Amino acid sequence: MRKQIVIIGGGTGGTMVANRLRRQFDEDDADIHVVDRDDRHVYQPGLLFVPFGLATVEEIARPRHRQLHKGIEFHEDEVDSVAVGREEVLLASGAMLPYDVLVVASGARLRPEETEGLTGPGWNERAFTFYTALGAEALHDALERFESGRLVVNLVDMPIKCPVAPLEFAFLADWYFRERGIRDRIELAYVTPLDGAFTHPVASAELGSLLASKEIELITEFSVGEVDAAGGVLRSHDDRQTEFDLLVTVPLHDGAAFVDRSNSLGDAHGFLPTNKHTLRHESAATIFALGDATNLPISKTSSVTHFEAEVLTENVARSLRGEKLQRGYDGRVNSFIETGFHKALLIDFNYETEPLPGRFPTAAGPLPLLRESRLNHLGKLFFQWVYWHALLPGRDLPMIGSTMPAAGKAAAVSLRGAANGSRARPPRGRSLPRGRRPRANRSPTRCDGGAP
Repeated sequence: MRKQIVIIGGGTGGTMVANRLRRQFDEDDADIHVVDRDDRHVYQPGLLFVPFGLATVEEIARPRHRQLHKGIEFHEDEVDSVAVGREEVLLASGAMLPYDVLVVASGARLRPEETEGLTGPGWNERAFTFYTALGAEALHDALERFESGRLVVNLVDMPIKCPVAPLEFAFLADWYFRERGIRDRIELAYVTPLDGAFTHPVASAELGSLLASKEIELITEFSVGEVDAAGGVLRSHDDRQTEFDLLVTVPLHDGAAFVDRSNSLGDAHGFLPTNKHTLRHESAATIFALGDATNLPISKTSSVTHFEAEVLTENVARSLRGEKLQRGYDGRVNSFIETGFHKALLIDFNYETEPLPGRFPTAAGPLPLLRESRLNHLGKLFFQWVYWHALLPGRDLPMIGSTMPAAGKAAAVSLRGAANGSRARPPRGRSLPRGRRPRANRSPTRCDGGAP
């Protein structure tokens, strides 16, 4: 009898896993179903470039079903819920998909409405996010009109998708305004709930230094409780405030809505409790998860999803064969960080090891780690081609596996104990806004640059 594999999410993780599994299993052995609410696959790292006129949404979007190999059935439908005990996925259309293995790759959803005032008067007029296609396009128009004043880049709280993308935006904004010859009329500020520019001490020091060199003010430990978008004021939970003429925000993130409607599937914020090495659900043996849908203490970004997909695909096959799972994922993140002026940083780290200086992908390079270079910028640009033509089809990348190599790194710095890096601070001295859930008890998310 053919096995039934259901994958929720037709984005980066779901597409990679579906294509890898299709190569592993003949059509006579397994049916593979992918479910997503729409048929538009957006290359999300490209949204960073849309506000600056360096890309358009049309250039970074393609039909989801066209990215799936022959023999994979695509369902354009909303997921109503997962009946974990019955091993069934219930769709909004009324259809039901039984599964032998379920893979949840449903990503994270933005929750701007959970921050008091953010979506009130001034939303998409003085306050924007580039984390959606519509928001990135609206911000493009706002930047073109912006001639002087204070631009604030803020991340409300962790975890978020592409955690260093807000930093990249600040760097690119500095470049953008210098190219327009108006940088001297623009104040730039980066406002974060962390106690530094980044979560890991080594990388935080490097990125903090870059902010300073570009005259971008760094405001730390600022946990946003309220936004007056029309009045141009951010207020923190400890009663501090900072003013803006233009706000670029990264809103709160939660897991997919269907997770909340599915008993025993997710945590209080809709993320799936996932074993950080095997990628199997902590309490449901037939469910696996990857990418932004998990609660893993690592970045929510496409590089993580790529490395997880290799391990998860093997473990799904082992699970269906009744074999022991491999503990193959070490938390690896590999990411380019755009810094403007045709340069980028590159970082490589995992659960245990800091981003380190050195060379990548081998000790001979050619790419420098934790240092700006034009080669890294070109690598980031080339990655979009790799994404569509290698990663999504489920191909392995030469010399870039799911386990982080030590070769080429300057030293092995552990992330345990005192080296654990910066953390988002809990709200202090202020009641939570209406509808807002406390988020300080979340596993800290370690950050990277959004696109590998």
